Amino acid sequence: MALKVGMLTSGGDAQGLNSTMRGVSRALWNDDPETKIFGFLNGYYGLMHSSYRHMHDYDFSGILTLGGTILGTSRQPFKIVNDPLYDDQPEGITRLEAMIQTYNDLSLDALVVLGGGGTQKTANLLSLGGCNIIHLPKTIDNDLSGTDLTFGFQSAVNIATEVIDGIHTTATSHGRVFIVELMGNRVGWLALHAGVASGADVILIPEIPYNPIKVVQALQVREKEKKRFSIIAIAEGAKSIEEVNMDEDELKEYRKNTHSVAYHLQNQLEELMIQEIRVCVPGHFQRGGTPSAFDRILTTKLGVEAANAVIEGDFGKMIGVAGQKMIRVPLQEIAGNTKRVSLDDPVILAARKMGVFFGD
Repeated sequence: MALKVGMLTSGGDAQGLNSTMRGVSRALWNDDPETKIFGFLNGYYGLMHSSYRHMHDYDFSGILTLGGTILGTSRQPFKIVNDPLYDDQPEGITRLEAMIQTYNDLSLDALVVLGGGGTQKTANLLSLGGCNIIHLPKTIDNDLSGTDLTFGFQSAVNIATEVIDGIHTTATSHGRVFIVELMGNRVGWLALHAGVASGADVILIPEIPYNPIKVVQALQVREKEKKRFSIIAIAEGAKSIEEVNMDEDELKEYRKNTHSVAYHLQNQLEELMIQEIRVCVPGHFQRGGTPSAFDRILTTKLGVEAANAVIEGDFGKMIGVAGQKMIRVPLQEIAGNTKRVSLDDPVILAARKMGVFFGD
């Protein structure tokens, strides 16, 4: 009997969602053209509310290079299993129960879920609740445990690198310090890789609390060496040595007069130096647009491996990357774990050897 497989994209969007779904669907249909695929709309919301569409081969045609997601996405956070549903749901049913009910009502053989850390935790709950789940690791933050890479990361690195490349010319012309704030949530993978790729002089990431005075000293050394400009790549989750032990409320109060970490750093530096300082925040631009060639290949391989796992009945797994190989990692071993940049990461060590300053 032909398989019935659901797919959804959840959480923030990223390059490669469409190309991954293309890989999954084509591999499934090449194995059995009678396979039925249900695309749930707007992430877990569609699974909760039984909002879906029957997918056909033509739905996945021409989307290899298309950014975003053809199914739509949303964030549907719930911290505990018994968190109540929205008002339009039956009284007493939980979000998790509603999703499992939709899964069972459609008699699905498997559900392929594309998303990041929050998505993964929910996928694990669904797996524990009896659903046959395959998770595919999507996030520009590259912060999922159990995989060397997440899709969307390299595309975002390329965009962030191009932004900093462009900043170089105006920074040089005016002899300014530019602070470029990059995404990454609470980890520094994106800022680290884009910073090194673009030749940033200072890279500040959450894993290494920075000392503003030492940052100023590093900038002053460059000025004495007759270098007209400096580029600082800072991750959105970076913290100073004064902030590292603050809780969320304390940090919010401490930074209440600034828009973001980059502007906060600008204020800190302007109190200590004369050189002009400007801020650039590319924001969501980093996770938009077409996936890079690297991500198109990666997502194709991940999608095909997800289809293989479905066909083989190997569920409760995330499809990850280890070196050049696709691997299957049990969700129970990794759900809720964050992969942070280690201080002995080869990229950090190489950058330090090149004279890049990390604020410590």
